[in-house]
Amino acid sequence: MLHFELVTPEKLLRSEEVYMVVVPGTEGEFGVLEGHAPVMAIIRPGDLTIFSSVNTVAARIHVEGGFAEVSERGLTVLAEAASEVA
Repeated sequence: MLHFELVTPEKLLRSEEVYMVVVPGTEGEFGVLEGHAPVMAIIRPGDLTIFSSVNTVAARIHVEGGFAEVSERGLTVLAEAASEVA
């Protein structure tokens, strides 16, 4: 499982183990699974899609830009603003 954290300037919104997260990068969407190579990317306004398993979407969260960092610890998204998508 991939450790995922979503942080805004106000607070830590999510910290959980997930299967995969699809991130809206400025150069296109990209998926992050456990073991992904380290990368830092700028994110554009769009939806993060969080998968709890291969075919199960656990949540969609709209983010308003920021940064995504993949490291040996997992994926951290530092978003300017974020809100759950209904």
